[in-house]
Amino acid sequence: MSILGINGALAGVYQYANRTQKTATSGTSFAERLQKTGGAGTSKVDDYTEYLRSKYGNVRIQSVGKDQQSLDRAGKSMSGSDVVIAPNILEQMANDPEKAAYYEGKIDDFFNAIPMLKASFSAKGLVYEPGGVVVHEDGSVTYIGGCSDSPERVREVNEINKAKREKEAAQRKASLERSQEASEERRREMEIAYRKQSMAEALANITINTGRFTYTITPD
Repeated sequence: MSILGINGALAGVYQYANRTQKTATSGTSFAERLQKTGGAGTSKVDDYTEYLRSKYGNVRIQSVGKDQQSLDRAGKSMSGSDVVIAPNILEQMANDPEKAAYYEGKIDDFFNAIPMLKASFSAKGLVYEPGGVVVHEDGSVTYIGGCSDSPERVREVNEINKAKREKEAAQRKASLERSQEASEERRREMEIAYRKQSMAEALANITINTGRFTYTITPD
């Protein structure tokens, strides 16, 4: 699976999801949730963290850089329902209902858009694999997802590559056969030329030797 930040490329999809499926939390409901999750001996940040985990599942409190290497590293550890929030932003969310509503809305947008993203990637012969959401220290939000070829596309590419390999093998075989035929033809031509030369030399030797014969005539 290839990891990619999908904020810019699919902004339109998220905007649509935000308009049609927005689930922002009001300040009153946020306060009510804090009251429900609050407990003796726990801080507001801890209470709010537990609430987020009950809502989203895998929530990690961690600062992640915005550089590609940091995002790739974070993406490889995600399973599709991950939310990573910088500690300073989590504290703001826990103490400010408006901040909480804003960032929860951003997180909700990601998960609400997943079905549309899967359909969009499928139309291109790809399989979309959601990673999760990262809220950075500066308050910016990065959506992380991955994609891979669909099984159909994998089979198609394998068939194309197989046909290409078979064609190249056939061409190499034909070229080798032509080379062998040409080599055999040259061998035959050289053999014929050698035989002709040998015969010519043999005839020349016979003529020369005949010239050296001495005839002696003895009277009866």
